[in-house]
Amino acid sequence: MHIGLDARLADYTTGGIAQYIRQLAGWLPRLAPHTRFTVYRARRRRYPWAAPAGTRQRVLLTPPHHRWEPVLLPLELAPERLDLLHGPDFLVPHRRRYAAVVTIHDLAFIRYPAILTPESRRHYAQVARILPTVERVICDSVHTAADAEALLGVPRQRLRVVHLAPVLGALPTPADVAAVRMRYRLPPSFLLYLGTLEPRKNLLTLLRAFARLPTSVPLVLAGPRGWLDEPVLAAAARLGERVRLLGPISPADVPALYAAAVAFVFPSLYEGFGLPPLEAMALGTPVVAARTSSLPEVLGDAALFVPPLDEEAWTEALRRLLDDAVLRAELQRRGQAQAARYSWERTARATLAVYREVLDG
Repeated sequence: MHIGLDARLADYTTGGIAQYIRQLAGWLPRLAPHTRFTVYRARRRRYPWAAPAGTRQRVLLTPPHHRWEPVLLPLELAPERLDLLHGPDFLVPHRRRYAAVVTIHDLAFIRYPAILTPESRRHYAQVARILPTVERVICDSVHTAADAEALLGVPRQRLRVVHLAPVLGALPTPADVAAVRMRYRLPPSFLLYLGTLEPRKNLLTLLRAFARLPTSVPLVLAGPRGWLDEPVLAAAARLGERVRLLGPISPADVPALYAAAVAFVFPSLYEGFGLPPLEAMALGTPVVAARTSSLPEVLGDAALFVPPLDEEAWTEALRRLLDDAVLRAELQRRGQAQAARYSWERTARATLAVYREVLDG
């Protein structure tokens, strides 16, 4: 059987979907060595990465999310004689002569349409048209699968839940943590948020709650600027030196940054999975997160949960974490145990099972 993995997005970005693609590209050929896999790469590679030695790769001229992708991509894939194509970024060609599986990571583009740019609105408008044509839809969580059924009408029998896993590489050493503290001029204790600065992440609620907190421990916001982030930047500026904006973080520094924080805060209104808090848990950092969407499913009983828009509850949760060393130690223990339940090998094996289910059918 010939299985294709559309990995073009991983050549353009370093976000969660790109990491998911890279992990699948690494694990799938290893777990099914007698299956013919082709990894489809982009012509322009902003973030180079290497597929496993011996994996067949083919460069496609059509960039991901391009305006002409619905027309050009089917033409490029037509000579490949595929049995199955996996679209790990929501989409596959609408017209094709092979089976298809797509992964839906979240439905934020439906839940929060205001976060979309005109280009992303055009791109995601294709999803509802494509999903009825594919054999299976993989979802990152039970919550996302429920959304796919309720909001897009995907029949439950075609939905499969496959959890993700932390993307961390080698665990940071004390020297790594010290180096990151020095590089970003971080104090001995700080609260950390890592992610895009955008409305869905609910950072205004976090900043208002933090402003009421009588502490000298600063709040560090790390990650790239996003859509409609001006109110967040203004609120952070009003708090002066109490809030630090680090901007985009090198992937190599992320594990040590998690490990350096006294606690990780994640107030997001909606997540399809929630990799950042799970990664923080894996590195022994206590987590306080919004009780919403997939986060309770993924984080289990290992986080301190707060109603997402309750400012007083956020202030109290942050105060408890900073004041109670016993609570931090308990969350650290639970968090590491919870994160250990997830692995990319499990993710890849479950994905292979979906492929086999389709091909055997």
